[in-house]
Amino acid sequence: MGGTFQQLGNTCSHKNDHRNTATRLQNFKGRNIMDEIVQLFEELAERYDAWYDGPVGRIAFPLEVAVLQPLLMGSPKPWIEIGVGSGRFAKELQVDIGVDPALKPLLLARQRNIAVVQAVGENLPFRDASFGAVLIVVTLCFVSDPVCVLREARRVLRDDGSLVLGMIFADSPWGEFYKRKASEGHPFYRSAHFLSRTDLKQMLDFVGFRVVAARSTLRQPPSDFSLHPEPVLDGDLPDAGFVGWKAVPQ
Repeated sequence: MGGTFQQLGNTCSHKNDHRNTATRLQNFKGRNIMDEIVQLFEELAERYDAWYDGPVGRIAFPLEVAVLQPLLMGSPKPWIEIGVGSGRFAKELQVDIGVDPALKPLLLARQRNIAVVQAVGENLPFRDASFGAVLIVVTLCFVSDPVCVLREARRVLRDDGSLVLGMIFADSPWGEFYKRKASEGHPFYRSAHFLSRTDLKQMLDFVGFRVVAARSTLRQPPSDFSLHPEPVLDGDLPDAGFVGWKAVPQ
């Protein structure tokens, strides 16, 4: 496993690279796959954003925010979100800067008063130790090299900062639900590769993070039609559909 992580991590840039976004997109491993995902979010940005106002999103989103908010609190400013999308989480969690390779979602995020930068998580255009917190919410399943994204997160994070991850794990009921939807051709989930807890823990260890806190929600059965409010609980619960991890540099 370590050899695999080393091979993936070798695609990262370890210096502040001010090349334009188009050049960066051409230079990391798996660019063809990533280009397809970026194009998907360009074409379906409004549909993606509208999910949060639908019957499931309007219940799930506040629960997910409630998972992440305490994990971010106390981290020094500024904060950055990698894979900011349309800016829903960044706005609610008072994140300062959001990056994403897809332009149309960034325009929606800018309408929510988020400072946005078009960039890929594998090659962030920021100096080392620039941020007190890095937020990544259900983004690692869409990138071609999650180890590289986590390594870049570590590079731009201060030593006294924190990495906060919002995850749908592959072996959770909701992860299984979304994998079934992927097999049925769902435009978003067919491009996702959900990680297991073991995979993510090994990746974090590899790039120099240790998990210090977790919170969980969405323990009710998955649904496309309706959800009901439920408690947000401390800890990483195996039956939870959405889990937040807080990790700090080792």
